[in-house]
Amino acid sequence: MDLISWDQFGLVELRVGTVLEVADFPEARKPAYKLKVDFGPDIGVKQSSAQITALYSKEQLLGKQVIGVVNFPVKQIGPFRSECLITGFYRPDGAVVLAVPDQIVQNGSKIS
Repeated sequence: MDLISWDQFGLVELRVGTVLEVADFPEARKPAYKLKVDFGPDIGVKQSSAQITALYSKEQLLGKQVIGVVNFPVKQIGPFRSECLITGFYRPDGAVVLAVPDQIVQNGSKIS
C-alpha cells in the first residue's frame, strides 16, 4: 500500500449527493446503471456509470444519498460520459456495496 500525504488526500473532492435519476445501461460491458446525482448548488448535477445492479434496484437508488469523487476527469464509457465516481466497497462475490452517509446531510457536503 502506498502512503499519501494529508495534502494529497485534500485534493480528492469526496462529496455527498442525492440520486435523481437511474437508468439501465445495456451498452456497458458489465451490468451497470446510469445515474444522475445532485451534488448541491456549487457542483451541480453530475452523471456516473455505476456497477451496482447486483445489490440495488433502480427504485432503491432514487433519492438515496451517495458519496462521489467529483474532481476526476470525465471518463468515456462506451456512448456515455461519466463525470464522477460513486464510491463503494467490493464484497468477496464481486458485488459493490455503496459507501453512504448514515444520516441525511446537505448535498455537496465534503467528507472530513
